[in-house]
Amino acid sequence: MEAAKVPQQRGEQLLDAAVRYTEERHWDVCPGTWLEAAAGAEQCSCGDAGCDAPGAHPTGPDWAGQATGSGAAARRMWSRHPKASILLPTGRSFDAIDVPESAGFLALARMERMGLPLGPVTCSPDRRMFFFVLPGAAAKSNDLVRKLGWRAAAIDLVGCGEGHYVTAPPTRVGARGAVQWALRPTPANRWLPDAEELISPLAYACAREAADARARLSGDALS
Repeated sequence: MEAAKVPQQRGEQLLDAAVRYTEERHWDVCPGTWLEAAAGAEQCSCGDAGCDAPGAHPTGPDWAGQATGSGAAARRMWSRHPKASILLPTGRSFDAIDVPESAGFLALARMERMGLPLGPVTCSPDRRMFFFVLPGAAAKSNDLVRKLGWRAAAIDLVGCGEGHYVTAPPTRVGARGAVQWALRPTPANRWLPDAEELISPLAYACAREAADARARLSGDALS
């Protein structure tokens, strides 16, 4: 029943999606910037022609204080700005582990084979994947990776906790495309895993991808 209500990856209004995140998943939501038509193209409502995340970032430094877990409040917010992006603050209902897309899909396939519990996973147009886990993951992810023999920064694994956010589907990031679900929210993944349950396959996949990237660079230098 719940799975049918989860926002579609394309073609669903942002207002409906934002309200459903609050009402069905009990996630806080915050309206971000949006895309505006300008000189035959689209640009971010922030006005910066060189915006790094056009139509998909906070509107100001006080964004976290604007987040709400109320469906009625979310409806009012997106009624005022129907094209506003949907930002999900981390460090509240969940944290997220941010990894390169190539490593994320490798790890996801391995974790599914292992039968590990998984939460929702998003995939951004910037080729990053965000694995939703219990709050507190960001604070301990570096130590967990270190115990496995790597440095989180060196393998491009990032814990997103308090003060950060995940951009939610169906938000579009400029001309790059929309944020999508790699693993959609369903009744089966309402209870999120702890970081300890996922960090090993995620770190392994990130380390493998980092090593492959170094090998490619080395090969290019020699050729």
